[in-house]
Amino acid sequence: MVQCGERRTSLRSRVQIQNQVLRLGLAETLCTYMMMTCGLASVAQVVTGKGAFGQFISINLSFGLAVALGIHVGGGVSGAHMNAAVSFTFCVFGTLSWRLLPLYIGSQLIGSFLAAVTVYAVYYEAIHNYCGGNLTVYGPEATAGIFSTYPAPYLSLTGGFIDQVFGTSLLLLGLSALSDRRNTPCPPGGEPVAVGLLVLLIGMCAGSNSGYAINPSRDLGPRVFTALAGWGLEVFRAGQGWWWVPLVAPCVGGVLGTGLYKLMVQMHHPSAPSSGGTGELQEGQGHTEPLEKQSDCIV
Repeated sequence: MVQCGERRTSLRSRVQIQNQVLRLGLAETLCTYMMMTCGLASVAQVVTGKGAFGQFISINLSFGLAVALGIHVGGGVSGAHMNAAVSFTFCVFGTLSWRLLPLYIGSQLIGSFLAAVTVYAVYYEAIHNYCGGNLTVYGPEATAGIFSTYPAPYLSLTGGFIDQVFGTSLLLLGLSALSDRRNTPCPPGGEPVAVGLLVLLIGMCAGSNSGYAINPSRDLGPRVFTALAGWGLEVFRAGQGWWWVPLVAPCVGGVLGTGLYKLMVQMHHPSAPSSGGTGELQEGQGHTEPLEKQSDCIV
């Protein structure tokens, strides 16, 4: 028994990754993959089932629960951003080092791309049965929207940009409030549920115009996959070249939402006495976290 235990310990020590940056990348890839797989699968089920297996509300619920699951999967290691706009915003406000931004975005894109591959494989027959093998972006039997977001026919690029800025502002403002330990933060351990409910709320109040991407990583990885898998370059031309809006507007909205919360709430917290009773704790002090715990509740 002792020898068996020693062998298991030795094997674990050989395969265990010690490099912290690599650990961050692996965790961020997996949590993004889990979130996106569950979310995209819910869309595939609704679309190919022609409403028999869910409606728009089930997609909202699935993405909210998927975000909560993703935070459980990677939150303690990478922070489970799962969203390039979140990572970018954290860099702008100094919560995340700029040198880690390519790692986070690259991991998220890999996770979302692989999620699209998985959902396409699982629903391959259902998708082709639904559209008769004709993979299209628009029309009564369009299926590209299973994987990426597209604007409603009435929506202009300007309107879509505003829509994405608005939705992502709500997301990052909400995350800022939920993680503010000087306000009314999530109870310890409740972050996944709280953030999942926030995503559900945004989907239910800001989802009709363009599917509330509010996440460049969520949109670009699957869009590239659909371009390669048979939908062609129309996935980039559709909606007057819509593809860039879910990439740029969420980053603008993230900075705007976080800045608004800091400007109107966080920077006005009264100074609190230090634990030693000498002097005052200044804003921003006493909150140094290890690399993988730089954010308290993150999407």
